[in-house]
Amino acid sequence: MGIGRFMFRMVGKLIARPVRRRIAAFHTATRTPLEIQQKLLQEILSVQANTAYGRDHAFSSIQTIEDYRRQVPINPYENLAPYIQRMMKGETDALVSDPKVLMFALTSGTTAARKHIPITQAYLDDYRRGWNIWGLTAMREHPAIKLRPVMQLVGDPEEYRTEAGIPCGNLSGFTAQVQKRIIRFLYSVPAITGKISDAATRYYLALRFSIPRRVGMLSAANPSTLVALARVMDLEKENLIRDIAEGTLNAKLELPAPIRELLTRKAKKNVELAKKLEEFVRRDGALLPSAVWPSDSILLGCWTGGSVGPYLRQLPRYYADTPVRDIGLLASEGRFSIPLQDSSSAGVLDITSHYYEFIPEREIDSTKPLVLGAHELQEGGSYYILPTTKSGLYRYHISDLIRVTGFHERTPLIEFLGKGNRFANLTGEKLSEHHVTQAMDRVSRAIRQPVSAYTLAPCWDDSQPFYGLFLEESDVMNADLLRQFVESLDRTLGEQNIEYAAKRVSGRLGPVRVEVLPTGSWQRWDRERLAKSGGSAEQYKHPCLIGDVNFKQSMPVMREIAAQCAAETLFAKK
Repeated sequence: MGIGRFMFRMVGKLIARPVRRRIAAFHTATRTPLEIQQKLLQEILSVQANTAYGRDHAFSSIQTIEDYRRQVPINPYENLAPYIQRMMKGETDALVSDPKVLMFALTSGTTAARKHIPITQAYLDDYRRGWNIWGLTAMREHPAIKLRPVMQLVGDPEEYRTEAGIPCGNLSGFTAQVQKRIIRFLYSVPAITGKISDAATRYYLALRFSIPRRVGMLSAANPSTLVALARVMDLEKENLIRDIAEGTLNAKLELPAPIRELLTRKAKKNVELAKKLEEFVRRDGALLPSAVWPSDSILLGCWTGGSVGPYLRQLPRYYADTPVRDIGLLASEGRFSIPLQDSSSAGVLDITSHYYEFIPEREIDSTKPLVLGAHELQEGGSYYILPTTKSGLYRYHISDLIRVTGFHERTPLIEFLGKGNRFANLTGEKLSEHHVTQAMDRVSRAIRQPVSAYTLAPCWDDSQPFYGLFLEESDVMNADLLRQFVESLDRTLGEQNIEYAAKRVSGRLGPVRVEVLPTGSWQRWDRERLAKSGGSAEQYKHPCLIGDVNFKQSMPVMREIAAQCAAETLFAKK
């Protein structure tokens, strides 16, 4: 038996039995969500009662959920920031009773400046448990991937330190760093690559070290990462094949000397594999993941809800019919859901890790919104989620909008719809990013118009304002198909949002127009936006709706294509 297979068996024995117990306990908990959530809230309040925040809000006097809601406000990050600043200076008990804060996870920066999220041991234990339940459940349904290596890109766990010496960086990089050595052996991408800022270099290195291994899972928060990996695999196929054949690293990669030295020691020679890869190229004219990793022996794990539809639709081109499983609603703030099946963006609310409250979507602007517990949600309802965590986030308004798709036992199944702070409102239509992504997904299934990436944004016109659909030139080559697509999108936006339809019929809004950008514009724009706000490229979410009426002036629009169909025809009642 080879050392690799022996280690995998050791790993299996090490983790399988306790994880099975956790899965069983989780399923049992979903039968009584109210009792589980009440008990968890009391545990959190009891443990954190002597923190500065706990004293300021009299945690020790809270006896009921009603007390909690009365004494503790709904908190956007700005409310908690002063306490977090104190923690960063060394006053860890400003928010948590834990004697040590392991790190501050930096948010991806997709909605605002980067936030610092405290990570404690209690947080880390819950985070790992959620991943273990997700992973073992996936392995049960896909036995071919069991105990095979995982390809997962991570970020830099220590971009800098606070004045108290606490590291600040990427959570995935930190969790990879603190894994047991025998567990780290299961990951094909060396964790040190998280220190590399250039995305293309990181993708190349991930492929260089993953192609030679019998990878069972490719995991990335955003499917755009999986698409980018596939494109780099083909674009750099000659260099990858040469490096694998010779046991080298491409000399053109810009790597710090210590990182190159470490990675070079890990780069093994595999002549036979290189020959096989060359055969794939001769046969297919390209080097694709579907050839390297057959679809019946691998699983893709990524987000499938919200705004990622355009990237999901590109996956079959590179990965054939490889199954895809949503990794769940998770962020630096915590894991909130655990998907238990493929091809669904819904997951079971993780009621064992955090205490949750929910505000119905229609109530979010109310001064005294209705607040519900997990046991009070209704199937089909859309809600803003307010987690209370063990790591210092109390009634935290993360701005995530979710929908309940059903129930597992008595616990809600939830799917991510979008960031609720993304909306546009030219004339009272209150168009949300959720409306846009739902409409685009529906129209894209009916009309095969290419859409590599897009954003919808309001555009001002003195005679009649309108919404512009910003597409790249390579996606607008077929004029007839594009016209059908845009008219259908306009109509579907009205079906998603009756106020949009009303404003179109009244003439206060004009038809959607296509704003044509040079090919490659979105990639550059995303890269520059991420560089300004900071964060992890793998967690970055391209905005599908931007509410800034001046957005068009900031973009290199080459030309505009206007729709022709009248609103009366487009929105005629059937």
